[in-house]
Amino acid sequence: MAGLAGPVHQYWWRGWRDYWWRGWRDRSTSIAVTGGGGGGGCHSGLPDCRDMRTDDFWALIDDARTGADGSTEAITARAVALLAARDVTEIAGFDQHLWRVLAASYRADLWGAAYLINGGCSDDGFEYFRCWLVLQGRATFAQAVKDPDSLAVLPAVAQAAVTGEEFEAEDVLQIAHDAYRKATASELPDQQHATYPELDEFWDFDDEASARQQLPRLAALFVEPPD
Repeated sequence: MAGLAGPVHQYWWRGWRDYWWRGWRDRSTSIAVTGGGGGGGCHSGLPDCRDMRTDDFWALIDDARTGADGSTEAITARAVALLAARDVTEIAGFDQHLWRVLAASYRADLWGAAYLINGGCSDDGFEYFRCWLVLQGRATFAQAVKDPDSLAVLPAVAQAAVTGEEFEAEDVLQIAHDAYRKATASELPDQQHATYPELDEFWDFDDEASARQQLPRLAALFVEPPD
């Protein structure tokens, strides 16, 4: 019986850790995307987040998308112009919300989807992919975080399987900085940003069988059919 203490303890610890992590991850994602949890979804440890509610963050993205014809450059430029017209506390709040959204979507399964779609995906590449995903709007972003395989239904993603187009939008990280500079002729002060979680649920993104199991719809588009 004494020999079982180690394995039993390890099993108990892993079960508790996974239960806690999944609960935190799902709630964090819900708060960042839907604004649940009160206070507009603001984290008490992030100053100025209260000055732009979650609804306002996504509404600004939607307004920036209007008339941009899906161009990431056009959407980003419009977001800068729209945000620059706001109070400086809202500009800072936008930056806080952006990093909270990026932290909430920092997930291994979504990374796997980005890897398939873009034909590989580094740490920075995953960051820029999620920035592109933000520009697709709240509903698309929320669904992709909940079910990364749902990205297969996006016309742009399906087309990319043929054209090889990659999806990144690094300039999204500079929206608040550019807006603040435009509004004040000075730099956005440094802020404390949301902390990314540890990821320990990776699967082999290069393994075609794993891709088909984890992301069947995306694999049907981007993985060569089996012999």
